[in-house]
Amino acid sequence: MDIAALSIVMKQSQVKQQASLSVMKNAMSTAEANGAALIEMLNQSPGGQAPHPYLGGKIDLKG
Repeated sequence: MDIAALSIVMKQSQVKQQASLSVMKNAMSTAEANGAALIEMLNQSPGGQAPHPYLGGKIDLKG
């Protein structure tokens, strides 16, 4: 393999790695924002009794 081809392969590898890191950073920032929004939403939810506390207590597993 000559030097020019090796240089091209190395540069393509570097670009692929940079793109992968960029996508990962974007995904991490989106997940962080979603987590913060979820925590804020849970903190704002009313903590009182459910309107029907007896509903959802049993699950019918026979089908």
